[in-house]
Amino acid sequence: MIFDILTLFPESIDSFLSESRIGRARNKDIITIRTHNIRDFSADKHKKVDDYPYGGGTGMVMTPQPIYDAWQHVTKDLAYKPKTIYMSPQGKVLTQNIANELKNENHIVILCGHYEGIDERIIEELIDMEISIGDYVLTGGELPAMVLVDCISRMVEGVLSSEEAFSQESHYDGLLEYPQYTRPPEFMSRCVPDILLSGHHANIEKWRQEKKIERTCKKRPDLYRKYMRKLKKNNQPDK
Repeated sequence: MIFDILTLFPESIDSFLSESRIGRARNKDIITIRTHNIRDFSADKHKKVDDYPYGGGTGMVMTPQPIYDAWQHVTKDLAYKPKTIYMSPQGKVLTQNIANELKNENHIVILCGHYEGIDERIIEELIDMEISIGDYVLTGGELPAMVLVDCISRMVEGVLSSEEAFSQESHYDGLLEYPQYTRPPEFMSRCVPDILLSGHHANIEKWRQEKKIERTCKKRPDLYRKYMRKLKKNNQPDK
């Protein structure tokens, strides 16, 4: 899978995405992550990439020419148009379901905005999808881009040890993950549940499923209601 990231701060992205499992997956060529400095494509002699907004207002807006030329540089030799995503607080909030869908793409271009955003004509011309990582605003799109790449990459075959490594985690099936324990068996007078020490795998799986439902109901009642509606719908007999 290929990620091309258009940004004003490529070093910050390269540093983070060169570590841990994502870094190892890059080294093994399981995934390819390339960063492109938008400023390098500015036609302005001072490499300016922003200007005042038409109609007035505070802040600056990223100009369309450098962004468009950076995107053209990435895509000019391709026989297809890669999925192009703009990280924006106005986009769809990233969920596990969205990440599951995007992992099936072969090539994704991610645009990181800055200042007051980007010229609307770039969104109209290039962008297939806008994604947000929450209902808040950051200083730029680099952190959201790294979140998106990490979330998608870990589900690409070969990045983790097996699909089971992520299929049991929070949100994958609509529920939060069950409680996790490791050594020692007792800590601060708190003990690991006996069921996890029993070696009875069927009972352990049953306990974990019960805890997933219980935890979701307690911590995320919105997800619990959604899960129960889906469960009820799936259990309805065909008419």
